[in-house]
Amino acid sequence: MENGILLPTLQSALPFLDLHGTPRLEFHQSVFDELRDKLMEQVAVIAEGKEEDRYGKLEELLEKSFPLVKMPSIQPVVMQVLKHLPKVPEKKLKMVMADKELYKVCAVEVKRQIWQDNQALFGDEVSPLLKQYIVEKEAALFSSDLSILHNFFSPTPKTRRQGEVVLKLTQMIGKNVKLYDMVLQFLRTLFLRTRNVHYCTLRAELLMSLHDLDISEICSVDPCHKFTWCLDACIREKFVDGKRARELQGFLDGVKKGQEQVLGDLSMILCDPFACNTLVLSIIRNIQELLSQDALPRDSPDLLLLLRMLSLGQGAWDMIDSQVFKEPRLDLEVVTRFLPAMMSVVVDDHTFTVEQKLPSEEKSSLTYPTTLPDAFTRYLQDNRVACEMGLYYVLHIAKLRNKNALQRLLPALVETYNDMAFGDIFLHLLTGHLTLLSDEFGSEEFCTVVFDGFLLTSFSSKENVHRHILRLLLHLHHKVLPSCLEVLMQTLEPPKQCSEPLKELHSQLTEKLEAQKKSPAPPDESSSLDLGLHPVTVPTTTSVPTTPL
Repeated sequence: MENGILLPTLQSALPFLDLHGTPRLEFHQSVFDELRDKLMEQVAVIAEGKEEDRYGKLEELLEKSFPLVKMPSIQPVVMQVLKHLPKVPEKKLKMVMADKELYKVCAVEVKRQIWQDNQALFGDEVSPLLKQYIVEKEAALFSSDLSILHNFFSPTPKTRRQGEVVLKLTQMIGKNVKLYDMVLQFLRTLFLRTRNVHYCTLRAELLMSLHDLDISEICSVDPCHKFTWCLDACIREKFVDGKRARELQGFLDGVKKGQEQVLGDLSMILCDPFACNTLVLSIIRNIQELLSQDALPRDSPDLLLLLRMLSLGQGAWDMIDSQVFKEPRLDLEVVTRFLPAMMSVVVDDHTFTVEQKLPSEEKSSLTYPTTLPDAFTRYLQDNRVACEMGLYYVLHIAKLRNKNALQRLLPALVETYNDMAFGDIFLHLLTGHLTLLSDEFGSEEFCTVVFDGFLLTSFSSKENVHRHILRLLLHLHHKVLPSCLEVLMQTLEPPKQCSEPLKELHSQLTEKLEAQKKSPAPPDESSSLDLGLHPVTVPTTTSVPTTPL
């Protein structure tokens, strides 16, 4: 009686519970839970209200309830009050931070207040997410699905921003500019330390994720916001059109004196592989148009602007490292020497094709050229921007299923600027594009050019190349000339000191070949399977080029 609920009307009703065999503890517990939920609702109502002293009331409640924070039954109330206080008293924050259990259960709103004055703790929380992000990106580059239509660059920007890491980071930052700045600082530092361009992707994705949520508190203070937003639209379309190009140019030209530091951030956003991919695809398209108009690269302002942005992106690491915030000068010879040399390769190819169609009496004894212009090979080795364009031109040729031109170009990629041709992004794209030429692997000449002439030249020193060759063979082993395949399998035997994924790939391929020996040869597969497509969802015609060069 002494400790019961002091309601006169309740006393007469309690015997009913006794008749039902309900213990008093159960009844009191349910009342307690009900009251606690009501109190927590009321805390939220007060916090969202308009009263002047609403936070004063909550602080009063916090003072009364905080001593009981260790009681599991009361803890949710204390946490609810902390969550709704825009500024938790310093003393209480320190107590929460010092107690691992409390820190673990407190709401992200409270943690933000702790983090903003405690960079090391915030770093500990963010670090595993950044690691996870890089692991996911690298897994995508080594995915077993080889196809031209489903590759690393296929997901739209909006889809990528739904990734777990981006969503978690966005939630951790909330509307807190200080935390956003800290994350950007982490990304810059990691990019400097590792040269890993995926950190640049995350820089852009994070800003656009906050943009999607209309968090103007952050978007309005990030000087890169509008530039990134415009570039994001280009990445979605996989093309920079004239109107958007001029808009982007306006942002670059608008960098005021004294604010040059912005260039460091803009260069990081342009260094994102998705931005780079869009810029180079636009450049290749631009060059095709110039060819059809008999015009030179130097006469196209659109092309020069795309090159300017590509150059700024490619120079991101150097700029952040040296802290000299100045746009890198584009070597003019890239425009006057390298691009014309690249276009001459297209012209040679075109001339040869036309020649083949002539009646026999008009044909000259023209054979397909095998050497390349000096300017082309020299710039591939000496200039980063030229090299990027050269690599994408090779992909463009593969997409057109142009075997002759591909055989002419691949050997030139053995020596490129900074070994860019053996980077994961290019090899991921190249292996996907080579599925279009799967039938050519039946010829010794083609196998020799692709494997001996290019891929095998660096696989022993670069494990990633080894993995990409195995990925390609896993997909195309039934098309490769058996004698070549046999030699390849001996050559590609993994060394003793190698990573698990490499061993795994090799054993998968060995198993496949064993199974193939036991079963009869499969009937010739349809081209939709060569493409590595999912035949139901994607019409196969999309991969057939409509504009021959």
